[in-house]
Amino acid sequence: MNITTLVKQGILVVRVEGEMDMHLAEQFRNTVDAALETSGVKHMILSLKGVTFIDSSGVGVILGRYKKITALGGNLMIVNAKPQVARVLEVSGMLRIMKLYNSETEAVESL
Repeated sequence: MNITTLVKQGILVVRVEGEMDMHLAEQFRNTVDAALETSGVKHMILSLKGVTFIDSSGVGVILGRYKKITALGGNLMIVNAKPQVARVLEVSGMLRIMKLYNSETEAVESL
């Protein structure tokens, strides 16, 4: 899995490529938590464009970041999820608490 982070318009943008599974959940957690601490932002866009597979560990680590961000008064927005990844997020109930957007621009405009 490849994870890149950047701050764009005061929002932490996290772009993930590969499989979000139990083997890489810790790497995701550490990378995102460090970026949240150093950036000082309260909103996050999670781009899943390059994610080909997600399991319950991936869902769990996203949920953990959601809780951390909402405790700061922010929003976590998911963008560019492939249909199979979006389906897992939907079945898990994640899309009841987070919104799925077609692009980073659309997510930014929603704030």
